[in-house]
Amino acid sequence: MLIGLLTAIAASICYGTGSVLQAVGSRKSARREAAAGRLTQHGGPSLSSTAKAATTWEFVVGTILDFIGFGLGALAARLLPLFLSQTVISANLVVTAVLSVRLLGIRLTRAEWTSIGVVCSALVLLASAAGPEGSGHTQLATHWWLLAIALFLMAGGTCVVRLLGARAAILAGLLSGLGFGALGVGVRILNGVDPLDLGALLTDPALYAILVAGIGGMYLHTVALQIGSVNGATAALVVGETVLPGMTGVWWLGDASRAGFAWLAVLGFVLAVVGAVAVAWFGAPEGHGAEAGETPEGLGAATGDAWIATGAVSEAASARPGP
Repeated sequence: MLIGLLTAIAASICYGTGSVLQAVGSRKSARREAAAGRLTQHGGPSLSSTAKAATTWEFVVGTILDFIGFGLGALAARLLPLFLSQTVISANLVVTAVLSVRLLGIRLTRAEWTSIGVVCSALVLLASAAGPEGSGHTQLATHWWLLAIALFLMAGGTCVVRLLGARAAILAGLLSGLGFGALGVGVRILNGVDPLDLGALLTDPALYAILVAGIGGMYLHTVALQIGSVNGATAALVVGETVLPGMTGVWWLGDASRAGFAWLAVLGFVLAVVGAVAVAWFGAPEGHGAEAGETPEGLGAATGDAWIATGAVSEAASARPGP
């Protein structure tokens, strides 16, 4: 249990740090593309815009941290109940918020510090109440179902988001969260891992569900950052990556709390989700950005970049949640 918790915390730190860097790269790229008029007819970012965002140095470094976080999160998903591992990893919201104070000079409000305290307290409750994780052994048919659901969510969701354009930030956040949630479930049920069996691993539909959900979730997350609003998008991502995987782990994979501590696990889970949503909600860029009436174009170059980074932190506070 202790090793699993430490692994999940390390994954959360990687995701939280990487999220700040990715958001800064995405926002800078989006501003350049908007200035050049290269948007879709609905006002959203084009495919080339999203691709260019992914080539900025900030985004590249952030992505490297994401891969490290993914590996650590995958291990945590195998060692802990999903309702605990996913919730600890989603606490990268807190990591991002605290890191922004140190590196970007952002001053958090009392509501934000209170929300951070709620999340930290909830994680202590969850860790105290969590019991052993379930086996993760399921029929192969359920692995095919997971792949079908991942394909439907990511492919269908991408089409809908592109049609909605600039109005799709919340939907993109929710779909990316669901994608990362499906990724976590896939990691948990994946065959051929322990003991290692390459034949079983490569023929398991859950492996391809992980790839589809991970790539699709990353793309939708990048789109949500480029569209830029939205505390609601980060809140939706937190819900998508924690609530459904946690429920799936309990109902489907045999995850459980310690005997007599179910109420504490439920309380901790609810408080963690509510606190994480509050961190995203109170961390809206309007509360930390330029003063009323100011725009990035009206500021100096250095200050303008800080404005972008500041807004990006609030929008990225959800980070990629990972498995």
